[in-house]
Amino acid sequence: MTPTPRSVLIVDDDASIRLLLMTFLRRSGFQLRQARNGREALAEMRAGHPDVVVMDLTMPDVSGWEVLRVRAADPSLRDIPVIILTAMNRGQALVDVAGKGVSDVVGKPFDLDILLTAINASLDFAGVPTPLAA
Repeated sequence: MTPTPRSVLIVDDDASIRLLLMTFLRRSGFQLRQARNGREALAEMRAGHPDVVVMDLTMPDVSGWEVLRVRAADPSLRDIPVIILTAMNRGQALVDVAGKGVSDVVGKPFDLDILLTAINASLDFAGVPTPLAA
């Protein structure tokens, strides 16, 4: 029996980043959904409860910061692992997101293998089986 692919929600206002991540992660065996901003991300999180969210912090309309705030207040979303992609200094971003339930922070520009490792580690910690990396 083939395990069900794990689902990743990619949230970034930059279409080229979403496309890059969708292409890479699909090849790595994940089911994927995407959102252009925090409003779409929250709707996707509520509709499909992804296994992990990879999200930018600085977006128009509703920011990643607001998604983290809403997620923390909503018991149905609180346990979804979130990995932050940010152009901020990674060390400062780690300090800024401390206590907000973030699994990891990956700096932009990012290395796809490092991001894949962060996703798999977040899924392992949450007890979600991961696909084999391509």
